[in-house]
Amino acid sequence: MNIRFKRPVLLFALMTLAVTAQAQAGGLSSAMLTALFAVALLILLVVILLVSDIFMGEEARRTGADKTGENYSLFPRLSEITRPRAAGYTNGASVTHLKRGHDILLEGEAKKVLGEARVNTVAVSPRDFVGMSPIPKVLVAKDDEVKAGDILFFDKKRPEIKYASPVSGQVVDIVRGEKRAIDKIVILVDKEQKYTEREIPNVNGFASREDLVNYLTESGVWAFIRQRPYELVADPADVPRDIFVSTFDSAPLAPDLNFVLGKNATAFQRGLNVLAKLTDGKVHLGLNAGAEGAPNLAFTRAENVEKHWFKGPHPAGNVGIQIHHTAPINKGEVVWTVNAQDVAIIGNLFVTGQYKAERTIAVTGAEVRDPKYYRVPLGANVEDILKNNILTERKTRTVAGDVLTGTQIENDGYLGFFDDQITVLHENDEYELFGWLNPVAVRPSVSSTFPGSAFTDIKYRAETNTHGEPRALVVTGQYEKVLPMDVYPQHIVKAILANDFDRMEGLGIYELAPEDVALCEFACTSKTNVQEILRKGLETLREQG
Repeated sequence: MNIRFKRPVLLFALMTLAVTAQAQAGGLSSAMLTALFAVALLILLVVILLVSDIFMGEEARRTGADKTGENYSLFPRLSEITRPRAAGYTNGASVTHLKRGHDILLEGEAKKVLGEARVNTVAVSPRDFVGMSPIPKVLVAKDDEVKAGDILFFDKKRPEIKYASPVSGQVVDIVRGEKRAIDKIVILVDKEQKYTEREIPNVNGFASREDLVNYLTESGVWAFIRQRPYELVADPADVPRDIFVSTFDSAPLAPDLNFVLGKNATAFQRGLNVLAKLTDGKVHLGLNAGAEGAPNLAFTRAENVEKHWFKGPHPAGNVGIQIHHTAPINKGEVVWTVNAQDVAIIGNLFVTGQYKAERTIAVTGAEVRDPKYYRVPLGANVEDILKNNILTERKTRTVAGDVLTGTQIENDGYLGFFDDQITVLHENDEYELFGWLNPVAVRPSVSSTFPGSAFTDIKYRAETNTHGEPRALVVTGQYEKVLPMDVYPQHIVKAILANDFDRMEGLGIYELAPEDVALCEFACTSKTNVQEILRKGLETLREQG
């Protein structure tokens, strides 16, 4: 018998002997004797349960199972007892409830209407791909005619990965930046699209996984598959531990993927089938359990995947957060991620044999006259989409993406390869005297000191004013309150600034991507560029090998 069990059993035996001796001496009635035996037995049972619970916890920690967030105790957690009941559409499935985070409610949400926009030019930029050589091998020249799906360039370091044209048309410019680096390739879009026709393959018809990978790389759709850590385009030679797809975006004014993928269920499922062939693990599908209505049937009825439900404020929809609460990344492991719309683009190749690189984007922001959705090719010219749709009363800033992670672009600029949103903000560069003391200044903030913080349904008019300048980086605990991960983001930032590689790894930098810490940057009193610092840290580790 284990030593930890000997003591409670010995205690129970001694109590039994004592009670028996007392009874024989005539000091206890039979009823009292029975009651004492029952109490002793109950105490023994409680001790055994407590010891067993300790053993289960130690075994979970030893094997690393506790990192999954599952409860490996005999007793329910208080949060499991007090948590709100999951929505009925989850059909009783387990739901991960995230309490840390913050929803930024802004005016200018896109209406569930699909507008029309004639896109005249598109651009594909090598800068959109992390780790690519500044000067990739360009296979086209100015004035060349291309079809949608024709290869434009490839990285000299990884020539097997090809990058294709999203449209058919004429190459009107190859823009170069500093040191002759390729900034972007601009294509004038044909009115009638022509596609590079490929044989429609059967997902199960490839002789090997290598043949399937070759087909995907040669057709150009491999660029949609990214790996964690580092957010690089995935290495075709790797076999990922798992693949993750999030079916909802919780960022401010983000597109509603239920609406976006409403009519692409077939292509989406075909894309999931393709991804399942690329991993020895699982394809994990993150579903939204916090919406009023059920997710799109394309998501809830998806096959060949393992579904996980998440509920909570932003960044609950980030794939990095879902990875952390499903199967965290350890050093040496590689997982892949794919955006939901890009899964459909991959799947469409196996439905039509064509590279149809189009996305439904959300045009959002309080400075937009009529915010709604548009179906446009990748890298579309922003001016063609926003034409006559921006309020002119105030100076504005156009952002490709959301307000937390997007990139400022000119009104005649181009969307990035992975962008699915345009946000137009008020460009407020006015100095606010004693703004921090102004009791009527209403603005989005995680601080409860500002008016309106008690009213969680207020929507704000977004602007670009940071209301302060960069200051000394101090430990405040603000980052941890908005990041629902078991890491220490502020300590990671300090380790990056100190170039302490071992500390970066030990604190869990491999689990993070810049979008995951965007809220930390928003909440930061020091106005620190947390995303930029994290990207620098990840690049440093990648270069060190």
